[in-house]
Amino acid sequence: MKSNISVLFLFLAFVLAATTAHGQKESKAPNFVLTTAAGDTVELARLKGKVVLVNFWATWCGPCRKEIPGFLEVYKKYKSKGLEIVGVSLDEKGFEVVTPFVKKNEITYPNVIGHAKLAEAYGGMRFIPTSFLVDKQGNIVKKHMGLLQKQDLEKLISGLL
Repeated sequence: MKSNISVLFLFLAFVLAATTAHGQKESKAPNFVLTTAAGDTVELARLKGKVVLVNFWATWCGPCRKEIPGFLEVYKKYKSKGLEIVGVSLDEKGFEVVTPFVKKNEITYPNVIGHAKLAEAYGGMRFIPTSFLVDKQGNIVKKHMGLLQKQDLEKLISGLL
């Protein structure tokens, strides 16, 4: 009997881990309150009612830089329909390097500087870019590690807006 319970427990743990790994299980997105270089406050909880892409990135990261033009196109197209993108830079030099990069690349969605505690709240950043898609109720519905292509982002948000 005891071994059956252990097997059942291991099975359930495996199913839970597999479901979470594929982004099929919803979980509440950790709230954050951070400030942009312009002094505007970005609070995830205040974005409830919108679909939010929380993108952890850095200026030195090649795949991060490569996905930005697609993000800008999608943001322009869907912002009025309830999409918000928040860039969370993990650059150690903070706004000293992020602000010129944002200006040069004409990034129109808000960017803030993240920190280790926030990255840990989102499960730790093994790779960047890492993006989290948050639904209108504030649940993480998808975690994407690596380059997120424009067409893939559009597919992800299509049923949520």
